Amino acid sequence: MNSMFNKLKTTVVVIVMALNAHSQTTQPADFSLQTAIDYAIKHNANYLNAELDVKMNEYKRKEITGIGLPQISGSIDYKDYFELPTSLLPGQFFGAPPGTFIPVKFGVQYNMQAGGTISQLLFSSDYIVGLKAAKELKALSEKNLSRTKVETIVTITKAYYSVLINRERLKTLDANIVRLKKLFDDTKALNQNGFVEKIDVDRLELAYNNLTIEKEKVERLVGVSETLLKFQMGYDLKQPINLTDEIKADQLQDIELLSDTKVNYEARQEYALLQSQEKLNKLELKRYKLQHLPTLAAYATYLQQAQRSKFDFADFDKKWYPIGLFGVTMNVPIFAGGQKYYKIKQAQVNLAKTNNTMLNLKAAIELEVNVASISYKNAFASLLTQKKNRELATSIFETAKKKYEAGVGSNLEVVTAETSLKEAETNYLNAVYDLIIAKADLDKALGNIK
Repeated sequence: MNSMFNKLKTTVVVIVMALNAHSQTTQPADFSLQTAIDYAIKHNANYLNAELDVKMNEYKRKEITGIGLPQISGSIDYKDYFELPTSLLPGQFFGAPPGTFIPVKFGVQYNMQAGGTISQLLFSSDYIVGLKAAKELKALSEKNLSRTKVETIVTITKAYYSVLINRERLKTLDANIVRLKKLFDDTKALNQNGFVEKIDVDRLELAYNNLTIEKEKVERLVGVSETLLKFQMGYDLKQPINLTDEIKADQLQDIELLSDTKVNYEARQEYALLQSQEKLNKLELKRYKLQHLPTLAAYATYLQQAQRSKFDFADFDKKWYPIGLFGVTMNVPIFAGGQKYYKIKQAQVNLAKTNNTMLNLKAAIELEVNVASISYKNAFASLLTQKKNRELATSIFETAKKKYEAGVGSNLEVVTAETSLKEAETNYLNAVYDLIIAKADLDKALGNIK
């Protein structure tokens, strides 16, 4: 009996622990905008791949460096002449008539040699230029990593504030529903007592139902925007998330008060990438121009050779014969059918294309900054207007409501004012979001995001 009780108690404890663990995993994690960005930097697939590209190019640089280091190799060669090779000797050496040959077999059946070779590259223009190119390629991947970081920050910022704005829309709709529900209940009571017509109740009920449907749509929109943010962060889509930052539209400044809105090409990672590409193109051109230079390498080989009539190579008392040599090889290119000339021409064309792309990017950056500045100005002006409109709509609704409650206003006037208020609040939130997005785009265009 005690055994069964203990088993039951153990089972209950395990179930409780499992439930506690489940409840802990489903607790929403808190994220400010900065911590959401930090999380994305560690988990976003695009950024992680950009980091791996940096590692890959570092390994490539070390691989190329290894070409200029001593190369050492060892070898063992075993031969079993189950049929010895035949040589033909002139027959006259052995008293036979001139013009005849006598077949003779030389050697032993078993042969083995073991040894090593060391070589060292002394001079190669390809190697010298390749080292510089590998270094620049690594710098290129690091700049691409910086560009990916900027893009990740902008993407997370937009997704984060999209969630906040949608949540604010939901709060606004909740407040409107509560306000309209009270007015609907009061009007319904007045209708039951014969003070207002049925059409007044129906009109409010219609407006209330429309708000309820709109709330359901916004709730689904909140879910979609949260899922998008999780995806951009590399966060588990099934886990809940809690955003701790708030929308502070009043802190956003007019563009005239911003510290710096001048175009700085060097601050843009896209331009830095093209600068690295230009260096790589110049190194490629230099490589082809230097291909007429010779390549110089030194090498040394040392071998031990044994020949046996029996397979007894493990008997080290028997003689092994050494072979050693040292040499220097120089390869001098003389003529390659004009290939070098046309490779140089191709490299010059690639360099010219990169230069043209840089000029085009400069113009594109200027255009982007100009467009982003105008968009920010328009968004800021729109925010000020929509803020004032919201205040006016609130005042109009309160006045219409008081007039209706005092019996000197119409129900239609209240419904119209409530609809205008809802639209004004929606327009205000849209203006806030547009300004936040415009600020992010302007910072990106100016290269302020690092």
